[in-house]
Amino acid sequence: MATKWNLDTTHSEITFKVRHMMISNVKGAFNTFTAEVEAEDDTFKNAKVSATINVDSIDTNNADRDTHLKSADFFNAEQNPTITFESASLADDVTGHLTINGVTKPVQLEVEFGGINQDPWGNTKAGFTFEGKIKRSDFGLNWNAALETGGVLVSDEVKIAGELQFVKG
Repeated sequence: MATKWNLDTTHSEITFKVRHMMISNVKGAFNTFTAEVEAEDDTFKNAKVSATINVDSIDTNNADRDTHLKSADFFNAEQNPTITFESASLADDVTGHLTINGVTKPVQLEVEFGGINQDPWGNTKAGFTFEGKIKRSDFGLNWNAALETGGVLVSDEVKIAGELQFVKG
């Protein structure tokens, strides 16, 4: 029988980086998301993973940029309020289906299992770190502007990462 592990939101984060003007990275995060893991045992080798991210929770430390990212130029949050991820296995990497802006594509993420431990209140917790890269154009996020010196304002490649801690159900 599978054990359900629920996300500990106070000890978890999902972040991203994208090149701006081809010279530096802009960081951002999603502040509201849920996730769960169903595992047959504590190795998590064939665990099922699901996550849902609230697009309106995007935070790049700039309100105008966040509003633009929520618009139809990018995430189209009004029509597609969530980003989802579903996977049927978890190991040193996880391959699953990522849905952004109504478009679903397979993605592969590198995963590091941090281990299992008990907190001072007797809860069993498991930790994972993940990272990967996606092309935003694969998900219909095509807005951009050409630079006079060549290149574009926003890169197509987006680096995604997360620190996730789960509580055994």
